[in-house]
Amino acid sequence: MTDYIVGAIGWPIEHSLSPAMHNAAFAALGLTNWRYEKMAVPPDVLRHSLNEFRNHGLIGINVTIPHKRAVMPFVKCDAQARAVGAVNTIDFRTNIGTNTDVAGFMDDLAAHGVEVRGMRAIVLGAGGAARAAVYGLVQAGANVAILNRSPEHAVHLINEMGVNADLAILESLRDADLIVNATPVGMSPHVDASPVPDDAVLSAKVILYDMIYRPARTRLMAQVEAAGGVAVGGLGMLARQGAAAFTLWTSVAAPVETMLQAARAALAERS
Repeated sequence: MTDYIVGAIGWPIEHSLSPAMHNAAFAALGLTNWRYEKMAVPPDVLRHSLNEFRNHGLIGINVTIPHKRAVMPFVKCDAQARAVGAVNTIDFRTNIGTNTDVAGFMDDLAAHGVEVRGMRAIVLGAGGAARAAVYGLVQAGANVAILNRSPEHAVHLINEMGVNADLAILESLRDADLIVNATPVGMSPHVDASPVPDDAVLSAKVILYDMIYRPARTRLMAQVEAAGGVAVGGLGMLARQGAAAFTLWTSVAAPVETMLQAARAALAERS
């Protein structure tokens, strides 16, 4: 029986939850000849490492910080990866690089009953995660604005991506139907931090999607809930972007709930 190997590359990579998610999925579906490994790849050997993975017959890899943009010259980027400006999944059989963060984010919004078409959505941040959120929301018909500490970075994102989005100011939050935190502010260990000041006015009907999943409940989530809104953490996005990669590699529908439970269990072990 042929063994099929996939994995994740990053620098660092030791805290990745992806091996737990994917190996649980393989076990649940009886794919005993598949396994998922994590591989620490320093930036200065990225191209060499990609060639080695291809030469050793790896099926594909997930790509995480700091390599999501750096791998782009070495693969054939699909339309979504080009639009977002980042690759997080590679299939070595075709050498195609794609971005499943968009699918992970939008699928998890849908799983929580959020219909974004026509919503006034504000994305906090202007980095790679924000790009995935902006692309997905614009494609789904939301009215998107970006709030970033450095407005020029938000302008650059809009111009580079060529999307129909606006700039937001702090006062815009009171009118938002959906707020997406695509910044790392509030992530463990800095759990007392929030990208939104305590005195900011938030709608009682607002929905927050916080891409952070360490901790499971951020200070920003508490702020939104205190205002009467609904807050969702980012672990589902992680599981669903992984599920999209799983299906790409195996051509089998991913057991999303199994992957989500495995991610929760792995997080609990480390807390």
